[in-house]
Amino acid sequence: MVKEVRNIRRQVLPHGLTVITEQMEHIRSASIGVWLETGSRDETPESNGISHFIEHMVFKGTKHRTAEEIARQVDSIGGNMDAFTSKECICFNVKVLDENVPVALEILTDLVLHPTFTAEDIARERGVILEEIKMDEDNPDYLVHEIFTQNFWKDHPLGKPILGTKETVKRFQRDAVLETYNHRFAPGNIIVAAAGHLDHDHFVDPGLDAGQTRFNRVDVVANDHAER
Repeated sequence: MVKEVRNIRRQVLPHGLTVITEQMEHIRSASIGVWLETGSRDETPESNGISHFIEHMVFKGTKHRTAEEIARQVDSIGGNMDAFTSKECICFNVKVLDENVPVALEILTDLVLHPTFTAEDIARERGVILEEIKMDEDNPDYLVHEIFTQNFWKDHPLGKPILGTKETVKRFQRDAVLETYNHRFAPGNIIVAAAGHLDHDHFVDPGLDAGQTRFNRVDVVANDHAER
């Protein structure tokens, strides 16, 4: 039996962001994920649920796109975009045909790097999350798991619900959201992973000036948010 040779490459850029790709010549699609090495376990009791809150908020609009434009542009290329928050990480991902990788990656990085976090959207999203919490509390499977987790990890962030509580979510304001975003969404905390019909070198550097990559702006954007 011939052992399959996998073409996996890992590259750490000068500002700390990690890019991992697997080239798969036999398929015509690609999956791209932006992973944050942070999750609900890194929250304080007062900010419980803020990681999940930020995951929702980035879809509400960026400097370059409204929420509707984000949805329409992903639909126009037949893509599937999603996100989730866990105890250990936050992930934003998209699946597209290989020919649409540049567009999909541009939309995905815009979401992660340029969210606006308007006060109006934050107030509206608090209501959405509070309804989500109520729905989960009405789910016996979820409720039993949460009770077990809270008792197993007593007084530890791992025992806190990923969605937060009604009390913590009601307190989320723009300053707290921005502070958490600036601290967590730093290049050293970000891994961009992609698998499918793609080339690693072109994925990282699509013909830009020498020494530049499509991910260099992560450091610039992080500094820009920090100065707000």
